[in-house]
Amino acid sequence: MGHREELLAAARRLLESQGYARITARDLVAESGTNLASIGYHFGSKEGLLNEAIGTAIGEWTERLAAVAMADPNAAPLQRAQATWSALLANLPKHRALLLSFVEAMAQAERNPALREQFATLYRGMRARVAELVVQSLGDTALDGALAADDPRALAIASWVIAVCDGLALQWLLDPEGAPSAADLNAGHALMWQESLRLVRAAQPN
Repeated sequence: MGHREELLAAARRLLESQGYARITARDLVAESGTNLASIGYHFGSKEGLLNEAIGTAIGEWTERLAAVAMADPNAAPLQRAQATWSALLANLPKHRALLLSFVEAMAQAERNPALREQFATLYRGMRARVAELVVQSLGDTALDGALAADDPRALAIASWVIAVCDGLALQWLLDPEGAPSAADLNAGHALMWQESLRLVRAAQPN
């Protein structure tokens, strides 16, 4: 591997072993066998390197969840959602250090415009990828018309899916025993729509 790949691999290992906030540039150099100048040359800063490593890990995680969601070609959208939530919860324990690193990095990004843009770009890419899965799941003629991945409706659904997954992960991080299960989320979602439809029907004139 070249220095860039060696630094990314080292950053990934350190993120999973000691967390974002404790990693120094010298830690990265020692772990990768490279040098300080390589960090600046390839990533601009230590934070730029760490955030790219986090983004790569999250991208891989997204693809694994996507594979679970789309495994059954005949599954209904809510069944795909429950499969995704179940897989997310099942994998959180072994990715706890990486999740914590992500939260720590988000706090740092608020004070650093370049890092904030790096995370914004990560989320744009994630929304676009999940929107592709939404279209694949619903069909390209769903929602009373042609549906493409760049359709605002597909992106809105993707944003909702990501918000649920992020919120579930944060709740688990703070309270693993008390966080909702995939079945809890599915039941709550079904009840919300059931009650919403009941109220809409009740308000309609006879």
